[in-house]
Amino acid sequence: MVQTAKKTGENRYRETFGRHYEDFKVGDIYEHRPGRTVTQTENIWFTLLTMNTHPMHFDEEYAKASEFGKCIICSPFTVALMVGMSVSDVSQKAVANLGWSDIKLVHPVYAGDTLYAESEVLEKRESASRPGAGIVSVKTIGKNQDGTVVCTFTRTMLIAKTGHSVEDKVNY
Repeated sequence: MVQTAKKTGENRYRETFGRHYEDFKVGDIYEHRPGRTVTQTENIWFTLLTMNTHPMHFDEEYAKASEFGKCIICSPFTVALMVGMSVSDVSQKAVANLGWSDIKLVHPVYAGDTLYAESEVLEKRESASRPGAGIVSVKTIGKNQDGTVVCTFTRTMLIAKTGHSVEDKVNY
């Protein structure tokens, strides 16, 4: 429950199990834990699943000749991981994802990096067409183990109000 969220600083809270629309406050920052260490095996699996054939993700000899000197993690995998890390906090009670924008991949991610994410509430408003939900936008920032920002994006979601989420309707 949000009521048990751990306050970690001014306008900062450590995640709990989802939030209803009313629980979001513009300016609050939610830290998503635990972090996640990525492996080259997962990177290769992701490239195979998504048919991404760029050799920078799976051909070590090719990657050695690049400016990075080694394979880099496939960027859509980084974005997907940041989204996944934020689900239990910002979209666990979502009715739907409405979109992602301003995706920026600002630093390469390598196998062995541990990633962390945090999301800041940018705006919220009542839904005009769904009285049991509201629209919330957050900016998510992904950082590696050194605190270097690797990825940022904005995500907009339709979030259930208290009493209207699936969890409110079933014994979940």
